[in-house]
Amino acid sequence: MRRERALGLLLLGGALCAIALGRGESVAQPAGDAARGGEVFAAKHCARCHLPRGQRGMGPALEQLRRPQGAYELAGRLWNHAPAMFTALAQEGVEWPQISAAEMADLMVFLRADSNRDPPADLFKGRATLVSKGCLKCHSFQNEGGRIGPDLARRRESYAPAATWAAAMWRHTPHMAAVAIQQGVLYPRFSGDEMVHLLGFLRSGTP
Repeated sequence: MRRERALGLLLLGGALCAIALGRGESVAQPAGDAARGGEVFAAKHCARCHLPRGQRGMGPALEQLRRPQGAYELAGRLWNHAPAMFTALAQEGVEWPQISAAEMADLMVFLRADSNRDPPADLFKGRATLVSKGCLKCHSFQNEGGRIGPDLARRRESYAPAATWAAAMWRHTPHMAAVAIQQGVLYPRFSGDEMVHLLGFLRSGTP
């Protein structure tokens, strides 16, 4: 329990410092391909646990993962899943899979995620998510909050599309988890549209 709690805000904040998102941004989302995404799903060990329905796997059936959803919604689900997968692979002695932005775009198409299904960011909801997820325990926003990590409002110009954000978050998970284990903070979980609202609010820089 302590390990999962310790994986918290530095994981969120560290990824936010490097990558960000927004709708209509100048950085283009890599074009995805479902066939390539299926290959990524197999190559990155996803298929070890997520098997077709009727086959016994450690995780939810493949059909549960492949459903119409928003791209940022899927990014939030990947965020939630990272600690459990990191632990499972470490126990098996399997290295953490690296996923590029292009591979993530393919994976998102394979899993039927589409940014057009994400709603426009609601800044009020984003602000509420920033507070409720405990982000300000470690990070400041407009100079208000913690001082462990940098001010999240100062990085909004570097925010990127969903695939780039999700790939960066995934890539940095092992390092940030090792640092975060020293912190007694809850690991934030995201559901529905919370991720897009949060990142949209951070990108806006609205106080």
